[in-house]
Amino acid sequence: MKFPRPLALHCQWRVWTTLVCVICTTAVAAPAKKKKSASKIRREPAVRAMPAAARALPVEPTPPASLSSGVPATRAAAVIVVDARTGAVLYEKNADSQRAAASTQKLLTALVVAERGYLDRPVTVMPIDTYAEPTKLNIKAGETYQRIDLLRALLVKSCNDVARCLARDAGGDLDSFAELMNEKARSLGATNSHFMNPNGLPIPGQYSTARDLSLIARAAYANPTIRSIVRLPNLVFRYADGRTRELENTNKVLKRLPYCNGMKTGYTDAAGHCLISSGARPGRDVIAVVLGDNTPNVWTDSAALLSWALWM
Repeated sequence: MKFPRPLALHCQWRVWTTLVCVICTTAVAAPAKKKKSASKIRREPAVRAMPAAARALPVEPTPPASLSSGVPATRAAAVIVVDARTGAVLYEKNADSQRAAASTQKLLTALVVAERGYLDRPVTVMPIDTYAEPTKLNIKAGETYQRIDLLRALLVKSCNDVARCLARDAGGDLDSFAELMNEKARSLGATNSHFMNPNGLPIPGQYSTARDLSLIARAAYANPTIRSIVRLPNLVFRYADGRTRELENTNKVLKRLPYCNGMKTGYTDAAGHCLISSGARPGRDVIAVVLGDNTPNVWTDSAALLSWALWM
């Protein structure tokens, strides 16, 4: 059956019109879909770029489920817990008992070095610096490092040879540096202590107390350089010859509590296991000093005290 010519042309026009509409609709829809996908791609990097610290620690940390209202019982010989901002004593046990402080006194060593400044200054290792067993970084005489790199190794890995190197560089010799340590301690009110070396290794006549160490720890906590170091879970140390070594923080509470942010461990047979730990939540900072404990109790006792003090 044949349509009249005008009707045939009309039908053809409708077919072409419909086809063009379909093509236009498809063309418009495709870019819109692609634009939506591109929008997602642009947003994803913003999430990935969020600082790791911001993701790891919520604005308001959740208190431990096991937290009780009372002060945690501890097995340590001496303990003190203080407000890091005000210095108010929150709890104490034998806080004025004179005891060996072990490597916790390296906080004082670090404080003296940090406050002298010029942390980018090069330090050349001397033979006398290397005589410091048992915990050593094994730096060699003649090698040169920046003060800040040695300070990080001192506070994270507690290296005794590094302590001697920094002390000899800052004080001229170890005895002169010990005088600087005692002067700084007295200026902070820590008058029931006497320090004779920069690393805390046993020596007759050297002692401190939990209370004095809390005063030193508060000053160290207020120092931005020290505070930024003691919270590091690990770091990579580069030797003068280019070798690298990963140093893991000796403070195990750092990995157990998300709100722990430092500070310094210590151990000798005379001192027992010691730990000065710090913790923070919005509006509150606390420091716990635990001396003469054993392992693993030094970690659990310190963690319990920090948790209690932050949410008391």
